[in-house]
Amino acid sequence: MGVPKYQEGFGLTLHPECLSEPLEWKRSHTIFVCSMSDLFHEDVPFAFIEEVMQVIEKTPQHRYQLLTKRAEIMSEFFNKRGSVPANAWLGVTVENQKEKYRIEYLRKITASVRFLSCEPLLGDLGYLDLRGIDWVIVGGESGRQARPMKGEWALNIQAQAKEQDAAFFFKQWGTWGSDGVKRNKHANGKVLNGRVVQEMPVN
Repeated sequence: MGVPKYQEGFGLTLHPECLSEPLEWKRSHTIFVCSMSDLFHEDVPFAFIEEVMQVIEKTPQHRYQLLTKRAEIMSEFFNKRGSVPANAWLGVTVENQKEKYRIEYLRKITASVRFLSCEPLLGDLGYLDLRGIDWVIVGGESGRQARPMKGEWALNIQAQAKEQDAAFFFKQWGTWGSDGVKRNKHANGKVLNGRVVQEMPVN
């Protein structure tokens, strides 16, 4: 906060003046698009999203990760557009069982990498159909109001990812540690079941 991009706080704001920035970068980067927002928010015009796609296509040296909670809008956009840039990874957030429907929208989009972000993981997801899903990220919630994540929830996802040939990335425990203690930082914050598991999809 306090920088020009956030002068409206977390109110939705478009920044077309920033779209050309990746064109200037010589080295390859992995770019999490709209890391503090959602490119497929209902108030973002498809015309603006298309401008983003054109920048992605003009910079094949970079890898772009696009994550949304609005799977329906993402699906609608790419259905109209007809293609996904080869260097764009598409993902949906699946934090609880109620949101598992988003996976079906993602699965129907042809992309080089499709991924799930189960962060913050707020409950046991039960059975997951990971057909067509390349990567699953799991993490606990952070912040003062964070809700604890149970290890068995994460381990259930890890086991299913292994069975269904999806890469599994355990990102963090969050505010609540693996020992059930709430703290700002945890010594084993990235350790699940005794080890760090941060696999990446092949692409």
